[in-house]
Amino acid sequence: MNPSMPTATRGMRARAHPALAPLLITAATLTPAPSPLLAQDGYDIVLSGGRVMDPETGFDAVRNVGIRAGEIAAISEDPLSGTVVLHVAGLVVAPGFIDLHAHGQTNQANEFQARDGVTTALELESGAALPAAYLARRGEGAILNYGATVSHMSVRPKAMPARADAVRQALALAATDPQRALRELASVGSAARYDPVLPEDYPALRAALADGLAAGALGIGMAHQYYPGADHEEILEVFRFAADEGATIHTHVREMSIAAMQEVLANAVATGAPLHIVHVNSSSLWRIGPILDLIGGIRSRGFDVTTEAYPYTAASTGLQSALFDPGWRESLRIGYGDLQWQDTGERLTAETFQRYRAEGGTVIIHMMKDEWIREALSRDFVMVASDGMRYAPGAHPRGAGTFSRFLGRYVRDEGLMPLMEGLARITIMPARRLERMTDQARRKGRLQAGMDADITVFDPAKIIDTATFEDDLSHSVGVVHVLVGGEFVVRNGRNVPGATPGRALVGRGRGG
Repeated sequence: MNPSMPTATRGMRARAHPALAPLLITAATLTPAPSPLLAQDGYDIVLSGGRVMDPETGFDAVRNVGIRAGEIAAISEDPLSGTVVLHVAGLVVAPGFIDLHAHGQTNQANEFQARDGVTTALELESGAALPAAYLARRGEGAILNYGATVSHMSVRPKAMPARADAVRQALALAATDPQRALRELASVGSAARYDPVLPEDYPALRAALADGLAAGALGIGMAHQYYPGADHEEILEVFRFAADEGATIHTHVREMSIAAMQEVLANAVATGAPLHIVHVNSSSLWRIGPILDLIGGIRSRGFDVTTEAYPYTAASTGLQSALFDPGWRESLRIGYGDLQWQDTGERLTAETFQRYRAEGGTVIIHMMKDEWIREALSRDFVMVASDGMRYAPGAHPRGAGTFSRFLGRYVRDEGLMPLMEGLARITIMPARRLERMTDQARRKGRLQAGMDADITVFDPAKIIDTATFEDDLSHSVGVVHVLVGGEFVVRNGRNVPGATPGRALVGRGRGG
């Protein structure tokens, strides 16, 4: 019997949907067995009478959940007593949602994410220039669990002799003013975005990436559409390094094209590097079908390649970025009026585009069709992640509503998949993506005894997003309780003031 199965198995059933076949242990393989935990009373928290759903095992039944010392200690048909007992009949008790792609790495952003059911929010696409400084800052008190990759864009200048002085000056600030050091490094990285790293400097690039992994990074963030100076040979070298280290690459591909996907897929196959392709919807656009076929074909041949999508028809990024270099209207098949200035909500014109691009800021890019989102979600290997932006008035709603929108609109209302499969896309599948980099992930994304008590309790009939492109961010509805490490961050549908139980997920380079 799997020792991590729930402590009580009477009435257990597994829905063996084809998409979950690799994840499920069927009920026939389970032998009911009493657990000593059931005899222990007095839990810290009891969630009583909810519909317990665990996508790893397929367990789906009404049970009582006992939480003790930050862990799930019991899942039982029998009544449990505790210091706090919450009656959650009619609600789903699920593993906390794991967001692999969250740029909002502040508690202000975390408040909205928590109301969307998220318990772990990671910065894996862009990554951190100084992972140790990032972990120290978030460790001062985070609502949600956190972690980051090492940023390829930010460390590239360390391998450029012409940028060496600027990098040294920035790093000299790290001990006394880490936030200023990060800003300076980001500035150097942006200035170097059109510069190549020459082959003779690849050892220095490898060393810079290795330093990030040793500091606790969860892989390598490689958003190379934002730094076109990284040529195909440099990107291949990063894949070689990742393969040597067993480190996952989280990539935003070179451009919205099949060829860009083929580049990273070929590199993954040739080197054996683990690969995660972020926001496949906005990186594919009208080519979503054949690109998903490519990814699915690679996966079917045993290569470690995964991907994600977010359930919105608009993207968002900095207007000053390389994405809007000349030719962007042709490559994206959109015009100025499809760009929405975050700060005011206005749609741009040729004149305002030039003005705002010169001053810098964020735009929302209306460039996708809902049918492309459905196409992505129709593939059983596509996870859901938010690409949530940093908190700001008028920010893209995905930072507040991704998971509730996915479960409410696409799973419940449109019936694209059963609820259990939908939960798998936002719990066990991202947890397994992380397991290569950290053993901590083996205790996430599961509603089983012995796992971390990262738990989301929601009303399946009511869960939905409320944030829109026209207004400031607003909280999702239907998420009733959220616990991180056994501590409430949302209770009775409200954020819990002062709750900061979030803990770092760190890579194996730092003992993760």
